[in-house]
Amino acid sequence: MHAVLHALSITGSMAWEITWALILGFALSAVVQAVVRKSTVVALLGDDRPKTLAVAAGLGAASSSCSYAAVALARSLFLKGANFTAVMAFEIASTNLVVELGVILALLMGWQFTAAEFVGGPIMIIVLAVLFRLLLRDKLLRQAAEQARKGLAGSMEGHAAMDMSIKREGSFTRRLFSREGFTATAHVFVMEWAAILRDLVAGLLIAGAIAAWVPDSFWRAFFFDGHPLASKLWGPVVGPLVAIVSFVCSIGNVPLAVVLWKGGISFGGVVAFIFADLLILPILNIYRKYYGARTAAFLLGTFYLATVVAGYVVEFVFGGLGLIPDQADAKLPTEGITWNYTTWLNIVFLTLAAVLLVRFGRTGGPTMLRMTGGRGR
Repeated sequence: MHAVLHALSITGSMAWEITWALILGFALSAVVQAVVRKSTVVALLGDDRPKTLAVAAGLGAASSSCSYAAVALARSLFLKGANFTAVMAFEIASTNLVVELGVILALLMGWQFTAAEFVGGPIMIIVLAVLFRLLLRDKLLRQAAEQARKGLAGSMEGHAAMDMSIKREGSFTRRLFSREGFTATAHVFVMEWAAILRDLVAGLLIAGAIAAWVPDSFWRAFFFDGHPLASKLWGPVVGPLVAIVSFVCSIGNVPLAVVLWKGGISFGGVVAFIFADLLILPILNIYRKYYGARTAAFLLGTFYLATVVAGYVVEFVFGGLGLIPDQADAKLPTEGITWNYTTWLNIVFLTLAAVLLVRFGRTGGPTMLRMTGGRGR
């Protein structure tokens, strides 16, 4: 019983530490999605030129989503005419180049990991675009499009298909602060939380259990801690593999990343682990439904290689600049609730979340959420 309580204590402390950052990130994302129409996004993603991919990354970062919603939205954009490579860049950015992920990484692991996120994410997109240009054949792309048009259900289908942006005209500020803007922001905010909540809870529980029950000696042996070069080479290779079998995606994998970093995985291995949130087994199965088995295998291979390369680049660039923090300083949050800046920020942002939740409930939100099928599984 003591071991269980210890694991739950770690879980609760990590959850309390990141609550305000999650609310902030999803609120900012909701504002963007409330104002920017999906038709606008599609029009900007018509090819795979570098400028278009940069726009795709920017739009994805601004409209953050859980991994399931991002994958569903990517297919929706692809079916509406967006370029497949640009759509994949958008998908990567919407889970790996977002504000809440950067803030949570800084809170739990250090600012260096936030910097690595924003350096490694674009590298991953560039590598993926090059691989697609070299390896993606027209025949496979046609097969993927044919399969996508079948409309097989994956997850968060209703949420991805709906455009909850404001229809009225006017400036950004005028539309945002209108009654429609308030309602749209509240709806997107709650829908995003509904999409991510289960994975977030699972990630926190898994991280708490592993931190409490798995000895650090196991991880140090597994990650070749004590063998600097071997650890640097092994980390980016094995990090994505751990992510694939962990079943935890999006923000939910950060608590586990903390445990792995404390256990001895390399800096680049942590980054590759976090970037592999779009390769977990349930999402690979969704790729199979969306685009067919061959395209799913193609995405697995190219995404994996892109995460490994991004991990290596971050490892050796940050190492060369002396920016990798000391693993000996890694600590799991265990203080729980104390009167510090985290508590005050949580009070402020939980109040904001409550306001948006009330607006959601009073404007038909629950009915809309049931129509989308919740997580859609």
